[in-house]
Order: sequence, then structure tokens, then C-alpha cells
Amino acid sequence: MMPLPVIEIRQQHAKLGMQSELGRNFIKQSRADMEIHTTRPELVMESSRSELTIDQGSAWASLGKDHPFNLNQRIYSQCQDIVLQGIARRVEEGNRMAAIHTGEHVFAELARERAFQEAGIEPRAPLAYPSVAIEYKPGNTSIQVKEGSYQLHVQPHRPQIDYEPGKLNIYMLQYQSVEIIPPKIDIKQ
Repeated sequence: MMPLPVIEIRQQHAKLGMQSELGRNFIKQSRADMEIHTTRPELVMESSRSELTIDQGSAWASLGKDHPFNLNQRIYSQCQDIVLQGIARRVEEGNRMAAIHTGEHVFAELARERAFQEAGIEPRAPLAYPSVAIEYKPGNTSIQVKEGSYQLHVQPHRPQIDYEPGKLNIYMLQYQSVEIIPPKIDIKQ
């Protein structure tokens, strides 16, 4: 028996090679132009002075250090009473001197009483409470505010966008092929 002839087929597949680079974006944008105009606010303040009044006249009068005019007025207003008291005292002393029958040493007693007797005039005013009068009048304050303002103008710039496309290189690494090898045939036989 004879072997059957065999046809041999060899096949080679194609192989592709690829090289790629990504694309790139370039974005550039300059700053916006801004213009600002402002008006300053104004603050106007007006104030009047406060008043503090301190009257110590009553305290000084109670110490006897009053204004001379007031001091004279006070003494003058007491004079009539002092004169009447003096007349009454003279009458009483005269009556004591006339009473010789009592055996009292009237002149010696009157001299001792007069040595320690007060004048009867009171130069000081009676003490009043409060002796110092304090009065405070606050001042007025006026505040006026004039508001400021601002104006803002903005001019934006468009962005500049550039795109650089990527690269794609496709090439053949290996071509396809088919090789057919026929069997060896012996013709001699």
C-alpha cells in the first residue's frame, strides 16, 4: 500500500503595529479688564457742648464765707431782732440792779455773764441739704451720613483654545502569507 500524497499548507497571519500620541489642548485666557470708580462716603458730625453748673454758694454761706453783699443782707435782716433783744436784756439788767434788797452782787454777775456772751449775730446761713447744687445739661449731637457709591465695569477676554491632534501610526509588522507545499511525487514508478 502506498501512502497517500499529503499537501502541506503553511499559513502566516498578518500583524499590525500601532504607535499613538495623545492630542493636547492649549487654553490661554488673559485677565479681564476691570475699571472701578468709587465715591467716598461722608460723615458729618455736629455737637454742642454739654454744660455742668456747680453752685456752692449755699455751702460757702453755711461756712460764713459768702459774698459780702449776701453777708451784709443776712446781718441786716437780723439787726431788728438783735436790737429788740438788746433792749429786753437792758430792761432785765436794770430790773436786777434795782432789786438791791435781794443781796445779789449784780454787777459782778453781769460782768461774768457778759464775758461769755455771744454777739447774737449769726454771719453763717443755715445749713441746707444738698448744700452744693449740681446741674448737668447734655449737649446735642447730630450725625449725618452721605453714602458712598461704586461703579464696576468688567471687560472679559475670550479664551484662546488650541488643539494639537494626536498621531496614530499604523504599520505592518508581518504580512500574511500562505505557503502550499505539494507532496513529492515519484514519477518513476
